[in-house]
Amino acid sequence: MSVANAVTNGAGAFDISSEPGRLIVVEGTDGAGRSTHLALLREWLETRGYGVAHTELTRGRLAGDGLRRAKLGHTLGRLTMDLLYACDLADRIENEIIPALRAGFVVLTDRYTYSVMARSIVRGTDPSWVRDLYRFAPKPHAVFYLKVDVQQLTPRVLSAGGFDYWESGMDFLGDNDVYRSFVTYQTRLLRVFDELSLSYGFQSIDATRDIHPVFTDLTTGILRVVSDMEGVRP
Repeated sequence: MSVANAVTNGAGAFDISSEPGRLIVVEGTDGAGRSTHLALLREWLETRGYGVAHTELTRGRLAGDGLRRAKLGHTLGRLTMDLLYACDLADRIENEIIPALRAGFVVLTDRYTYSVMARSIVRGTDPSWVRDLYRFAPKPHAVFYLKVDVQQLTPRVLSAGGFDYWESGMDFLGDNDVYRSFVTYQTRLLRVFDELSLSYGFQSIDATRDIHPVFTDLTTGILRVVSDMEGVRP
C-alpha cells in the first residue's frame, strides 16, 4: 500500500522495517543546532561510504510552496495548516524517503512529525487528533532530540537574525511584545517536546554545549543505527 492510500484509508504507519536504508530524524526547536549538525553528519557519513539523502519540513513538491506562502500571509486556520503539513510529509515520504530507503540510503530528516505535532498541540489542537493524523508516517530507526533551554536559545536566535513570527507564537498568543511572546511560546513548546520525547523514545542530547561534544554524541548514536547496514563498513 502506498503512503497516499494509507492516508486516505486511515491505515497505520507504512512499514519500513525491511528496507535496506535507515531513517534518522534530528528534532529540536529553531536555534537548537539542527541545520549545523545535519550538514556535518551528512559529510561524516559520506566519508564512511554511506549514501545519504536529506529532507526537511515544507520541502515537498506537492504542498511545500503552499505552506511557505501561507506562512507569509498568516491567513490560514490551524486545521488547514495541520492538513497542509500532513500533506507535505506524506508527499515526501512517498516520493523521497521511501525510494531512498529502498535504495539503501541513510535518510537524514531535519524534523519529522514531532515538530509539527508539538507546534499544533501548543496552539490548542487535541493531542489525540494530531497523533492520529500522522499515524501513516513510518517509525524512524532513530530520533535524536537536540535539547536546549530558553535561556540558551534566546541569544542564539538573536544572533541568527532575530525572533520569527511563528517561532514566537505571535499568531495566537496575542502578546505584542515579541520577546515576551517568544519566551512564553518556546517554554510551552519545549515542554511538549519533552513529553513527546518520553512517549516516542527520543535519544535526548544536551545541545547547550559546544558543537564538538554534541556532534560526538550524535555520531556515537548514529553508528549504532547504521553499522549493520549491508555492504557498508563504518
